[in-house]
Amino acid sequence: MKATLCTSLGLLGGAICAALGGWDQALAALLIFMAGDYVSGLVVAGVFHASPKSESGALESRAGWKGLARKGMTLLIVLIGARLDALLGLCYIRDAVIIAFIVNELLSILENAGLMGIPLPEILTEAVELLKDKSEAER
Repeated sequence: MKATLCTSLGLLGGAICAALGGWDQALAALLIFMAGDYVSGLVVAGVFHASPKSESGALESRAGWKGLARKGMTLLIVLIGARLDALLGLCYIRDAVIIAFIVNELLSILENAGLMGIPLPEILTEAVELLKDKSEAER
């Protein structure tokens, strides 16, 4: 039973990784940043009650599910980038998509750190504000 379960999970994981363009440092980094963002968001809401995602600032299951849905959509867009690379015979669309999402996750992690009251170096806070302003101006 144990061997069957491990084999099944291994096959599923391998198929997902293959669909996402293979397991490499870029995909590993993205998953680490995504997990770090999700966990830091849980800490902001659960421990510090400072989440801007809920009225009370505390944990809310709907906000958590929305976060997981966003992470799933992120991986779907990586999948699309990987398939575009394969279709067009290129090797940079997927990586560009992953880098863009890593930057987005990093910004969110830094915002969560700020909500926890962790003092951030001024250069990081200026960079975050600059990127936020640029993002809002493009909308």
